[in-house]
Amino acid sequence: MSGYAFVILLLLLFALSGLRVLQQYQRGVVFRLGRYCATRGPGLTWIIPAIDRMLIVDMRVMTQDIEPQETMTNDNVPVKVRAVVWYKVVNPERAIVQVARFEDAVRQTALTSLRSVIGQHSLDELLKEQEKLSSTLGKIIDKVTEPWGVEVDMVQIKDVEIPQSMQRAMAQEAEAHREKRARIIKAEAEHDAALKLTEAATKMAQTPMAIELRRMQMLTEVGAEQNTMTIVMMPSEFVNAADAMVRLAGRAHRDTD
Repeated sequence: MSGYAFVILLLLLFALSGLRVLQQYQRGVVFRLGRYCATRGPGLTWIIPAIDRMLIVDMRVMTQDIEPQETMTNDNVPVKVRAVVWYKVVNPERAIVQVARFEDAVRQTALTSLRSVIGQHSLDELLKEQEKLSSTLGKIIDKVTEPWGVEVDMVQIKDVEIPQSMQRAMAQEAEAHREKRARIIKAEAEHDAALKLTEAATKMAQTPMAIELRRMQMLTEVGAEQNTMTIVMMPSEFVNAADAMVRLAGRAHRDTD
């Protein structure tokens, strides 16, 4: 009986040693005598001890930080760019069989692709169209990693460093653009004001009483300021008479010519 108990104990230990527990986000790639056998899902599973070997693959989205890369833009400006890659394994078998250490492979692919994309665009495009460049970079990396069973969710360019001299030049350019726009706005305001004054003068010339009312309003405004200004008022008839004399003199001059 002791011999049977010993055999049963060995069999029980053998069976227990093959038990494996996989989390919800894990998949187990099983190799039997070196050959791919199956992919196990989450929960309790069993493999043959000493014959089967299980490699666990994490199916969650991974974040890969790409260290700063010094490269040249299309317009020969040296820049230092950082990026972040979000990816996940969609085919555990290929992620293990097709590539060694897929995490490093994704990182190296992102490095080379980042350099290539930056070199094809100018500095202005890099600064203004980061979303577009990030989308392009993600498609390039995903095309490379697809045969490995790895899917790239998103790539984001998060930091662009440019030389100090270039930063000063860009600041001067931005200041010049702001000054130019300020002068244009001021000129447009003066133009609009001149048009309004011309329109008001035309309407007041058509109604002589409006000129008198405007003169009285001006006196009221000056008197409200309590200043020592001396104002000499001339009747509007004098102004009209002077204007008529100027027109007569001009007509007489034309007649003599």
